[in-house]
Amino acid sequence: MHLLSAGYASALLLIALLSQVTSLEPIIGQYGEMLKIPCNSGAIKAEDIAITKWKYDKGDGVPGYLLVKQKNQNVSISATDEYKVRVSMDKNSSLLISAAKLSDQRTFTCMVVTGGDVFEYPVNVLIHKLPAKLEISGEAEELEIGRLTKLGNCVAKDANPPANITWFKNNKPLEADGKGISIKVSVVVESSTGLSTTTSTLEYSAMKEDTGAKFKCRADGLPLESSSMNFTITYSTENIMLEVSPQKELKEGDNLTLKCVADGNPAPTSFNFHLKGELVTVENTDTYTIANVSRDATGEYKCSLTDDTSMEATRNITVTYLDINLSPSGNIVKRAGEALNLSLQIDSSGKAEVSWTKNNAKLGKQPNFTKLGYSDSGRYEWTVTVGHITRTASFDLTVEGPAVVKSLFKNRSNDGQHKVLTCEAEGSPKPAVSWSINGTVLGESPFVNGKITHKIKVVPSANLTVHCTVTNRLGNDSRAINVSSYQSEDSDQTRLVVGVIVGLLIATLVIGLAYWVYSKKSKQGSWKTGEKECGSSEEEKKLEEKVEENSQKAEV
Repeated sequence: MHLLSAGYASALLLIALLSQVTSLEPIIGQYGEMLKIPCNSGAIKAEDIAITKWKYDKGDGVPGYLLVKQKNQNVSISATDEYKVRVSMDKNSSLLISAAKLSDQRTFTCMVVTGGDVFEYPVNVLIHKLPAKLEISGEAEELEIGRLTKLGNCVAKDANPPANITWFKNNKPLEADGKGISIKVSVVVESSTGLSTTTSTLEYSAMKEDTGAKFKCRADGLPLESSSMNFTITYSTENIMLEVSPQKELKEGDNLTLKCVADGNPAPTSFNFHLKGELVTVENTDTYTIANVSRDATGEYKCSLTDDTSMEATRNITVTYLDINLSPSGNIVKRAGEALNLSLQIDSSGKAEVSWTKNNAKLGKQPNFTKLGYSDSGRYEWTVTVGHITRTASFDLTVEGPAVVKSLFKNRSNDGQHKVLTCEAEGSPKPAVSWSINGTVLGESPFVNGKITHKIKVVPSANLTVHCTVTNRLGNDSRAINVSSYQSEDSDQTRLVVGVIVGLLIATLVIGLAYWVYSKKSKQGSWKTGEKECGSSEEEKKLEEKVEENSQKAEV
């Protein structure tokens, strides 16, 4: 009866203890660092704890005791294995394990006794270790287009858990596709430490577009990545191109540089240049220069590979040139009224643009000298342009002629005290003007277009005939003008008035005589016919008025 009672009591105690066990709470420790495992996370107050005891699971349900602490007593180490020198407990009853190892990945249990109750707090421990670094080894020297080539191995050493590695090209992740990308992963565990080394091998079939691409690897979820690297991409030449310098326009006298560009990698080092039928082979260069080209260099040029002449490039090259010949040129002297025939010959590689200037002023069209005048004198320049080539030709034209007086006239000065004589002359070289009378020179106009005007003022005391004479080395001319004195002009005016009066008197006498004759004939006619003299009173009246008017004018 007592035995049954004791067994029943033990069963009840076991049920009570099991009810006090909390669920596992995993924590993660870092390899080689201090591992801290909390006991009850403050669920039980320290003053209520009578005994704290730590143990661990050795496997197969066999416990290993580490240490125990009773209230108001020091910690007592129970461990007899390697934990003996590695374990301790802090004031919060947390278990401290120095230099964490992968072998510490197990379940540790904290047992707490308070009064009549026993509590257990099991904790599952995981130990992590980052790989020291990511390195790429065994990288390829070059990649060939279309061929699956081992690019390299990305290695993450001594990690726990094993690192997951991803490859990147230009910062974009690569995934195995069974064709141009193959990724193989292997994980090796070090027996002495339990740490893992992950190796990811990338095989890659390059394309031409991969030239200059940067490859690297990265550990997933970890702040670790390898340094970037790029590879030489090799491929055969598929296209060839002939470049010409200068690019815009090749002028006669320039240097012509031909460059053969092939898209193979590595690029070819020798080329054939076909120079209008002449073959030139160059080694260790891709250029050929022709110095000081002439217009004869215009034509077709080619370049090709020395090991595959069927692969060639062609360019038609035009050498721009321009020659002009102006006839006549230099200094030209012609007589006024003559013709000047001009001839401009142009030899060029293309259509020429021509412009003309006279004394640096632009002309709208080519000058035509069918009958030269003095105004045609000047410096003429032809400017001819083809492309970026400009040529000029010029001549200086002088139109000459003997000095001639074009006009000679006189005017009274504004104050009425002088006579102003003006002589207008023409000729080239500039005519010299002289007068046959002394006078005050009022001025001489500028000599423009073969014309000059000369003015003097005079005060003649008597009537004069004045000559203006113009002279240059080709001839001379003279013209005269009558100039009256002011006294003679007054006398002339008096004579003019007297003449008018005399004329009026004579006219009056003539009219009177005519009237008398008319009257006499009228009377004779009336006697013969026996008619009375009647006449026309109105006509007589008008005639008398006319006679009286002429008499008044004569008196004036």
